[in-house]
Amino acid sequence: MNQTTRETSSGGPRYLQATGRLPHPLTNDYMFKALLQKNKNVLKQLICSLLHLRPDEIESVEIRNPIVLGEALTEDFDSKIFVLDINVLLNNRILINLEMQIVGYENWPERAMTYLCRNFDQLSRGEDYINARPTIHIGFLDFLLFPQYPEFYATYKMMNVKNQHIFTDKFTLSVVNLKHIELATQEDREWKIDYWASLFKAATWEELIMLANQNPILEDAVETIYELTADESIREQCKAREKHIREMNTIRRERELAMQARDKAVQAKDEAVQARDKAVQAKEEAVQARDKAVQAKDKAVQAKEEAVQNLNAASQKLEETSLELNETSLKLDETSHKLDETSHKLNEAIHERDKANQQLAQQAREIEQLLQENKRLKSLQK
Repeated sequence: MNQTTRETSSGGPRYLQATGRLPHPLTNDYMFKALLQKNKNVLKQLICSLLHLRPDEIESVEIRNPIVLGEALTEDFDSKIFVLDINVLLNNRILINLEMQIVGYENWPERAMTYLCRNFDQLSRGEDYINARPTIHIGFLDFLLFPQYPEFYATYKMMNVKNQHIFTDKFTLSVVNLKHIELATQEDREWKIDYWASLFKAATWEELIMLANQNPILEDAVETIYELTADESIREQCKAREKHIREMNTIRRERELAMQARDKAVQAKDEAVQARDKAVQAKEEAVQARDKAVQAKDKAVQAKEEAVQNLNAASQKLEETSLELNETSLKLDETSHKLDETSHKLNEAIHERDKANQQLAQQAREIEQLLQENKRLKSLQK
């Protein structure tokens, strides 16, 4: 574009007339692609900053997936062709995919790896693997990818987790987090990556003008943004893209709400199942307690019956013993009576014996007297 078309009648850049909010900031991925496709110099300088290259190190920049700016792409918005990414062949050797993403997809790491792998897999049939081109995917994200690890510009490579040896330099994924520009390192600032992030994040013309005043490259970018914004067909496609994103966000929110409702329903079901299981367990425990109570009652009844049986047996035995005692008492009475009779007879026998003894003693005395008399008579005869 010549100098005349870039300046107003007063000689200054046309964008200086613009004020207020941008109709479509560069976080709109259609505007993002339109800028980098329309202005190759801006694209070249952006790549220099991101890859830490000097401008003279870039020999060629070829966009491999250009679109016709202003033509409708609505039919492709739901596809996986990635038409709004910028797919670049750098120096006819390095493949670079630039992506602007404001929707916080939870699967963005997997999406980015898919982009990267598809770009890497470019060998023709029979071609040696050594000819695989270095591939880089760079995502400009307006959401927190890893909230626990905040970082402005992060680069990921395949490496040995034990000794950190890089497996290959041909497979790289980088992330510029537009929500953490304040975390830009000294190196990031030296390569003006924070300027580019501020450009993409800017929401007003005043912000863009301030950036343009600080950097000639950004001045060129702001002029191109002004030209694109003035094109009604570009604005329509940006609106269509924003509408699509709103619809996608609505669908996403509805899906999340549905999933939350499903999760709540599942949780409620699980809680109901747990409550039912607890009720069943309580019922089983109550049945077990009842069974134990019945068993205890049965044992008590059985013990009572055994005690009654034992008592009846003891009572019967007591009655039998009482009868035996009565019979024994009668026998004792009879025996006592017989003993009394025997004693009486014995006493009578003793009395008779004593009487006989007395008679015998009397007879013995009489015999003694007779013997003495006989002895005396014999003495007299002599």
